[in-house]
Amino acid sequence: MTTAAFTLQRNPYGRLVFTNSAGDTHEGVVPVRAFPIAAPDEGVSIVSTDGHELAWIDRLSELPFALRQLLEEELASRDFAPTIAAIRDVSTFSTPSTWTVDTDRGATQFVLKTEDDIRRLGEGRLLITGGHGVSFIIADRLALDKHSRKLLERFL
Repeated sequence: MTTAAFTLQRNPYGRLVFTNSAGDTHEGVVPVRAFPIAAPDEGVSIVSTDGHELAWIDRLSELPFALRQLLEEELASRDFAPTIAAIRDVSTFSTPSTWTVDTDRGATQFVLKTEDDIRRLGEGRLLITGGHGVSFIIADRLALDKHSRKLLERFL
């Protein structure tokens, strides 16, 4: 389905309402990213409450501004993967270890269970999974400050 074949709006309760070109409406639809970390702008599905795909969007950047903004707001409220801006301290250079970091959502601590919980995503990007299952992103490990890079290198 092309992006011109549907509309999307919020109802008074804040839920998304999808209307296709035939006029059929679906309330409470959910946008889902196909690749939320590796390619967040590409491959978004609009899914009904019963799990059926109603529309596929190749690229969010190709949507009209209002529709793109609505989808990005909804996706941001559902996605939780803080971006690490700095690594302040690591309790030990073996695992498990407790990391103290600054993120785009504030300072926090997490436990790194094994080195396997740090995954390379390419182009200097890393995905670190903390002990409680929260995923943290490092957008560019080379852009971190010197102290952060030094601590991180011990685990790569």
